[in-house]
Amino acid sequence: MSEPMTLQKPPETGSVPGVDPQIAQRRVTPRLRPWRWLVSAIVLVVLAQFVVGIFTNSHYEWHKFWPFFTRESILDGVVVTLQVVGLSAVVGLVLGVIVALGRLSTNPLIAGLAWAYVWFFRALPLPLLLIITFNFSYFYPRLGVGIPWGPVFAEVQTSALTPLAIGVIALGLNEAAYAAEVIRGGVLSVEHGQIEAANALGLSKARQLRRVVLPQALRSIVPAYGNQLIGLIKASSLVYYVSLLDLFGAVFVLESRHPESLVPILIVGAAWYLLLTAVLSIVQFYVERYFARGSVHALPPTPVQRLRRLTVDSWARLAGVRLTRRGF
Repeated sequence: MSEPMTLQKPPETGSVPGVDPQIAQRRVTPRLRPWRWLVSAIVLVVLAQFVVGIFTNSHYEWHKFWPFFTRESILDGVVVTLQVVGLSAVVGLVLGVIVALGRLSTNPLIAGLAWAYVWFFRALPLPLLLIITFNFSYFYPRLGVGIPWGPVFAEVQTSALTPLAIGVIALGLNEAAYAAEVIRGGVLSVEHGQIEAANALGLSKARQLRRVVLPQALRSIVPAYGNQLIGLIKASSLVYYVSLLDLFGAVFVLESRHPESLVPILIVGAAWYLLLTAVLSIVQFYVERYFARGSVHALPPTPVQRLRRLTVDSWARLAGVRLTRRGF
């Protein structure tokens, strides 16, 4: 004969079976890290003193900063710098892709010539390359395309090249050598199984490169090439050697005319270079974020999202500490 069934009292709301109700009702609070807060406070105090010291030091002559910052010669120099950097980046990227494909070629002659190009232009110091390009017309007054020892179809006078063209050619040739190695490294970083799968599908080499290899290689190429572009902004200051007044040249000429304002003029030049680098770094971040789609579970947060998350987490921690002190 079976025993009669007994109804069990349901557990109280919020209680956990086998656990003391007082322990189960305790609120989980984040662990306090007093040393982290102490170090953060010390760093903030030192940083505040540094910033206040800069803006209160009379030797910086901040009252002259804005007039020089918006001076017409400085703005013209910024425009020239942007032109040199933009055109050199395009020339370097296009030529770098060609040289990188040559380095990856199975043809020993093409691969050897591409390697020699990279070796030559990475070995030459950039100021020397600019001087050689500037005096190129002395050795070759004319350059033409045609049949060897036969008629010439097109010809150009090298002496007619402007300082802007000379600077772009020199920087572009130098940039292409580094860009080729960056692109080659990105292509080699693609897993070989992806190429084998593309071969199994019967894709042509050009279609494999465009649809399989490059989309994956760009995740490795973009950060390194973005670093190269930032270096190109600083390298563009050397076009002053070929009599081109870029931002650095404008600062140099301005400080020679106003030696009494040397410090604020140098600060203006540094501020413009910092601003250009900051803009390029922001663009690089969003380009990297775009090409990271599909390779990560969650895209890296933007600066605004990080600030919002930090604010929410800070308020949540402060609220948890207050509730704990009140006994909740």
